[in-house]
Amino acid sequence: MLSKYEKELIASIWERLTPVAKDIGSEALSRMFATFPGTKTYFSHLDISLRSPHLLAHGKKIVLALVEGSKDISSLTTTLAPLQTLHAYQLRIDPTNFKLFSHCMLVTLACNMGDRFTPVAHAAMDKYLSAFAAVLAEKYR
Repeated sequence: MLSKYEKELIASIWERLTPVAKDIGSEALSRMFATFPGTKTYFSHLDISLRSPHLLAHGKKIVLALVEGSKDISSLTTTLAPLQTLHAYQLRIDPTNFKLFSHCMLVTLACNMGDRFTPVAHAAMDKYLSAFAAVLAEKYR
């Protein structure tokens, strides 16, 4: 469970990253596609080459969903309900991919934030991304 301090820390990190949402998101997606090539199968209809308009747009959508969720982490299930349905029933994304993406996002944040991504921030963000991935996967049960 996240403490009040951790929730505030997570919200402040995402607030700071909102202006570069497309860059952070697309970098995390690119990292996932390079590290876990099987995840590309869900994007076969899009140009997912580095810095492509599709990759930038989808990366931005993901980061903005993370930003929105961080505003009230205690109601994450309600906030993500439309995305749960979309990913489970329409897109039929393998829920394991949410965990893989979370890991790639942590690495991307560490690379981009440098010393500001302290061990405390890393641990808090790991908890948040794990919760985010778990909520997205709830409809699969």
